[in-house]
Amino acid sequence: MWSKRRHRRKYELPALFAGLLLLAPHPAQAAPGNDADRAGKAVQRAEAVLEHATDLARTAARKLETATAAMPAAQKKVATSRGTVAAALAAAKSAGRKAATARQDYQKVAGRFVEARERVDDARERVDEIATASYMGSNFARLNVLVDATGPADMMARLSIVEQIMHRQQEDVDTLVVARRDARTEQDRAGLAKRAAEQAETEARDRLTAARAAQAAAERARLALEKLTQTRYAALKVANAQRSVVLARYEAAKAEEARIEAALRGYSIKSGDAKYGGGRLLMPVTGWKSSDYGERYDPYYRVWQLHAGMDIAAGGGSPIRAAAFGRVIRAGWAGGYGNYTCLSHGRISGVGFQTCYGHQSAILVRIGEYVRRGEVIGLVGTTGASTGNHLHFETRFDGAPRDPANYLPRCLC
Repeated sequence: MWSKRRHRRKYELPALFAGLLLLAPHPAQAAPGNDADRAGKAVQRAEAVLEHATDLARTAARKLETATAAMPAAQKKVATSRGTVAAALAAAKSAGRKAATARQDYQKVAGRFVEARERVDDARERVDEIATASYMGSNFARLNVLVDATGPADMMARLSIVEQIMHRQQEDVDTLVVARRDARTEQDRAGLAKRAAEQAETEARDRLTAARAAQAAAERARLALEKLTQTRYAALKVANAQRSVVLARYEAAKAEEARIEAALRGYSIKSGDAKYGGGRLLMPVTGWKSSDYGERYDPYYRVWQLHAGMDIAAGGGSPIRAAAFGRVIRAGWAGGYGNYTCLSHGRISGVGFQTCYGHQSAILVRIGEYVRRGEVIGLVGTTGASTGNHLHFETRFDGAPRDPANYLPRCLC
């Protein structure tokens, strides 16, 4: 599946593809859409790149990719939380000041209401005295004062005194009326001020609660970011510890690829296979593309490798079908390829055309056997250097791998 070599053959000419519908290149269909987030996709990429790594290295890569993908959001959350805390504290302080002012205003209005009520009480006492005096005969006394007058002048003087007394009594009554009205007004104002103070105090408590919640959320965000940082550090430490083992596996994979290519090229040279019958290949398995053909860069161990085929995810045990009529020229274990089968389909411009099928859970054909297009030749599995059930499908020319997307149905169906 991997090869560091970049193949440059003399037969890589347009003439090689003449007369073949199947060899017209076209873009391959991507895997079906899903709701996987960026971290999930990063993990999938890491697993695809690290097929030949150790289990510890793959686990470390998954943790590293997950943590790295989550870092921007975690950092943004910390920054946002800090801003939220600052805003919440400012709002809490403002609400506290507003509540204090409202409470002071209420106390002032309440004080004026108490004073107004005292004025009502005083005025009521004076009016009560007037009422008592009237009941006790004060009016008759005033009449007697007038009757006892000695002359017109004395009468006028005594009448003025009576009028003054009566005017003073009326003033006392008017004072009571005004005092009552003022008291009711101050009572209403005090009620409004009290409600405003209570609302302001409630708002202040709510703002303070929000500020405390924001502080707690900010602390959780900080701890989460710290944990992500620790996870990344630990994952990098494990990855570095596995470096020598993983690089050795890469070298073994390259050597295996070189052996396979040489063996298929040797078969192609010696065989007398007829010309390929033509036509686009049959989709070998029902599934979706999980990994493309092409050069891959391992960011953990800084190694370039060629992924020599297309990975098609499918359930374990799913049937694998021959992509075209051909002869079985390889069937058995092949290192990182696991259970591996190759078919020869004939020649194209003198060059042998082969398809190969890796990671099978079971091989159902034997070397030398001829198979029909669509015939079941094996079952999907995860043998060899594989991170999950899928078919590793290759198209080769004299053993040299080419991108299968150019020869499979456009819909991958």
